[in-house]
Amino acid sequence: MYIVTGGAGFIGSAVVWKLNSEGIEDILVVDNLGRSDKWKNLVNRSFTDYVHKSEFLAALGAGKIGPVDAIVHMGACSSTTETDADFLMGNNFHYSTALAEYALKNDIRMINASSAATYGDGSAGFSDGIEKIKQLKPLNMYGYSKQLFDLWALRTGALDRIASLKFFNVFGPNEYHKVDMCSMVYRGYHQIRESGSLRLFKSYRPAFADGAQSRDFVYVKDCVDVVWWLLQNPDVGGVYNVGTGVDRTWNDLAAALFSAMGKKKNVAYIEMPETLKGRYQYYTRAEMDKLGQAGCPVEFTSLEAAVLDYVQNYLEEEDCYL
Repeated sequence: MYIVTGGAGFIGSAVVWKLNSEGIEDILVVDNLGRSDKWKNLVNRSFTDYVHKSEFLAALGAGKIGPVDAIVHMGACSSTTETDADFLMGNNFHYSTALAEYALKNDIRMINASSAATYGDGSAGFSDGIEKIKQLKPLNMYGYSKQLFDLWALRTGALDRIASLKFFNVFGPNEYHKVDMCSMVYRGYHQIRESGSLRLFKSYRPAFADGAQSRDFVYVKDCVDVVWWLLQNPDVGGVYNVGTGVDRTWNDLAAALFSAMGKKKNVAYIEMPETLKGRYQYYTRAEMDKLGQAGCPVEFTSLEAAVLDYVQNYLEEEDCYL
């Protein structure tokens, strides 16, 4: 059995899609569906059972689940604007360490979702080397909760047996339920359909023109290819960046989006909310040498090709789910 926490969420449901494509259907989905629409991410998928996240750890510890081949832990509150620090400590940090301790005790392969949010403003660089972990200063509590897990894994020696993935700016099918946390590709597509224009934040740093702030945009299909490779190579442990290794500007993304939609580029630059100005990343780019040196063969899709696939094969289709 494969356990996927956050299995109805964005990356988690894409992991289930990838497992299905490899012929694996003995999957336990762990999530908190509540009243959201993310259940739709499971409609096209095959899995054995669903367990609510509040019941999962107890059931696991009581021996009611298993035997388990691997745990892909994608479940977390991923909102960078969440201000309830106690909630994030429990939901993102302590839940993850409890799950990791179980996996290590029972010799189960575990892949954890960390985040590029751990890199903060980028002043300490974007290296996923072990020696860099302690130097990072996240800009928000979400990033800090992810940083705490990586520090715990390093301190306890668990990092040699767990793969913790720092996902950069992931976009693609199955993200619609994230609302304000959806990618600019998703939100921009709907902005353009409704108004004919795309809104981007102005820059407040002289070194960056409006729309020239950059990100390492990575397609969700490539992310789950990395997860699959790590499942096939359980001896590979440590913290790894998951990005393309190339930074692209918001203006580049806008051009790719308008092109995929067959429309003329029309961008409006708007003021950034005061609450974001001091916590905004102007530049991210994953250093990808470490994953490549570990032997991962995944070739990452270009921004233009990924946006084209997402727009034409999902956003413009009625059945827009993986």
